[in-house]
Amino acid sequence: MLKTVIGLFDSRDQAEKAASELRGSGFKDEISILAADRDKTVHKTSDTGSESLTSGVTTGGVLGGLAGLGLGAGALAIPGIGPIIAAGPIAGLVSGALTGGVAGGLVDWGIPAERGKFYEDKVKEGKILASVRTEDGKINSAADILRRNGARDVEIH
Repeated sequence: MLKTVIGLFDSRDQAEKAASELRGSGFKDEISILAADRDKTVHKTSDTGSESLTSGVTTGGVLGGLAGLGLGAGALAIPGIGPIIAAGPIAGLVSGALTGGVAGGLVDWGIPAERGKFYEDKVKEGKILASVRTEDGKINSAADILRRNGARDVEIH
C-alpha cells in the first residue's frame, strides 16, 4: 500500500538537499516539490518531464536547483492561492484539483482535508512543500531524510 510523507522547508537549499538525498537513496519518481511563485508570474516549463525545469522561476530559484534531479515541473495558477510551481507527481494531482486547490489535491493522497489546508496555507506563506509517495517499507526512510534536511511538520499519511 502506498503512503505519503509530507513536510515543509523554510529554504530552497534545504529542499534541494533533501531531494538530492532522496534521489541518492533510491527514490526517483516519488518525489514532489511545491512552492509559491514569489514573482506572481507564470513561466514557460518543460512538457517532457525531462531534466529541464522552469526557466525564470522566481521562487528564490527553488525549483531551478532541482533541475539536475530530473524532476519535471509545471507552473499553475490556483484560485485563492495564485501562481505556484509544482515538480513531480504533485503537479498532476494539484492541476486535477484546481477548484479544491492544494488541499483538495492532497486528499487524493490520503492527507486529511484540514491538514491539506494547513500545508496549502504554509505554501501561500512562502514555505516549500516536499512529499514522497511510496511503499510502506520505504516511508520511514523518506521521513527521516526530510527531517535530517530541516523539514518541519513532517507527517506520514
